[in-house]
Amino acid sequence: MAILYNTEESLRERAAKCIEDDFKHQAIETAQETFYQKRQVLVDEEPDWQGLRTTAARIRDHVAKNLDYYVKQFAQNASDHGVHVHFATTGNQALWEALDIFENHGAFKAVKSKSMMTEEIGLNHVLEEAGVQVIETDCAENILQTAGDMPSHIVVPALHHTRDDIAELYRKKCGYDGDNVPENITHFLRKMLRPEFLDAQVGIRGCNMAVAETGSVTLVTNEGNGRMVDTFPPVQIVFVGIDRIVPTLESLDIFMALLPKSAVGSKMTAYFSVDTGARRDGELDGPAEVHYIIMDNGRHDLLDTEFEPMMRCVRCGACLNICPVYRHISGHGYGSIYPGPMGIVLTPQLVGYGDANAKAMTFACTLCGACSEHCPVRIPIHDLVRDHRIEIVDEGKNNKVEVPIFKAMQAMWSSSPLYMALMRLGRPVMNILTRGGSSLDERSAWIPVLGSWTSSRDFDVIAPYRFRTWLAEHNAARAEERAQAREDKDQKGGA
Repeated sequence: MAILYNTEESLRERAAKCIEDDFKHQAIETAQETFYQKRQVLVDEEPDWQGLRTTAARIRDHVAKNLDYYVKQFAQNASDHGVHVHFATTGNQALWEALDIFENHGAFKAVKSKSMMTEEIGLNHVLEEAGVQVIETDCAENILQTAGDMPSHIVVPALHHTRDDIAELYRKKCGYDGDNVPENITHFLRKMLRPEFLDAQVGIRGCNMAVAETGSVTLVTNEGNGRMVDTFPPVQIVFVGIDRIVPTLESLDIFMALLPKSAVGSKMTAYFSVDTGARRDGELDGPAEVHYIIMDNGRHDLLDTEFEPMMRCVRCGACLNICPVYRHISGHGYGSIYPGPMGIVLTPQLVGYGDANAKAMTFACTLCGACSEHCPVRIPIHDLVRDHRIEIVDEGKNNKVEVPIFKAMQAMWSSSPLYMALMRLGRPVMNILTRGGSSLDERSAWIPVLGSWTSSRDFDVIAPYRFRTWLAEHNAARAEERAQAREDKDQKGGA
């Protein structure tokens, strides 16, 4: 299982490092603003954007309610087109299926198009340990592979690297002798990768959508590398999550109208492939042998639970592009290959609350609801985050230090005399801590528990009196004014 990484550090420690990284913070902020503005222009142009979202959500819910039927239909139609279909309940089973294919063909080199499914199960590491050379052909993924780095975003995984970093990386590792101009780096990378497509025995790719009625798999890319992975290697392995299935080609249109707009604010993607089976007689290109590894890996566990709406997720990254927490801590702060709001919901479902990092992720959210508002398939993400927190508390897996604190707060708020006594005590204490100021600020970060808040936010001191006290005094003063007015009026009338 490779969903979580860098578990030696806590989420708090990772987040602190990311917050201090000014470039990373600025890069994500710029990307978020760009994606949001471009997306908004396209959404405003769409005659019925909200209707598209609703339709997409209904299609995904329909498939989830009839998942066994559509998985079987997809597998049967794929098999009818000559595809070798493998089923994997767990990530480990998927890895064994892939290793068997490589062993049966004596393959030692693979070219790969970006795939979250393979990242989820740690495929590259397993293949390399088995002596297989795996080459990432997506530019951003190749940067990460060359650097030995982890992604910071689903759609733009190398967002945290500067052009200077990338140029220096390829100078040291690959013999690049050019400048830091992105176009020049790209030309070098393409020249370096093109021969690999011809030499590789196996092509590995993921699947954006799988069409049940035809047994087809689709792939969305912006560089054309995915199509080259499809075309040149004689053997192709496609990893298909059971949550990737749509019923028909007609329903596929709905998602292709939503996906590029939601991901990067693009009207359409540069490369969109629909592959159905292996190379047929008379065809000049395409793999001679195709394998689909249909993988569950915990997705079935989402069904018939409050988390079932996550089966709608199309991995577009729209929730990352709007999230204020992601903006500050980046994908690396979460320590999961599924970062941001969708990662907060999905990761604990896949690895369980027993993992400290997965549990901590559920609290890396402000519950502002921006993610739910922007999700193209209407996943109530912030509600699901809250559901996670409820389950963590119900299962007794919350921080044990919090238990006495909340019990004390419950006792205080359920007893009016105790509440009043503590409020009267609290003001002089806060006056001492603020040295007579109006609030606790970053200078009070040394205070246990409270310091986590005041290190980045001001905490106003307790008011000198309650609102009810003020209101009573206010009403009494008004009553006195009215009585005085009546008395004055009576005196004038008598005169």
